[in-house]
Amino acid sequence: MPRKSAAANAQAELESLVADLRDVLSRKELDAVPEISRLRERLDDGVAALRERASQAAHDAAERARDVAHRADNYAHDEPWRVAGVAAAVGAVFGFILGRR
Repeated sequence: MPRKSAAANAQAELESLVADLRDVLSRKELDAVPEISRLRERLDDGVAALRERASQAAHDAAERARDVAHRADNYAHDEPWRVAGVAAAVGAVFGFILGRR
């Protein structure tokens, strides 16, 4: 079974916490307390803002990863012999290490 990333674990914990908090705040006996409706709104607004920031951060990370991959691809096309040499050297080192076992 694949392990969840730390970000995925944190997101799951946050979602669980928000669900618990919403459950508590949705109780009908709290409807008489005026501060509860404001607290519900703040919770909803905060969760929406947090989701938007998380979505933007994921988008930015994906964009950076695409940019790095594009640069690496360009470098490999511009310097094929250098890339092949480095790959051969890394392969030789791994082969040597594994051969000694």
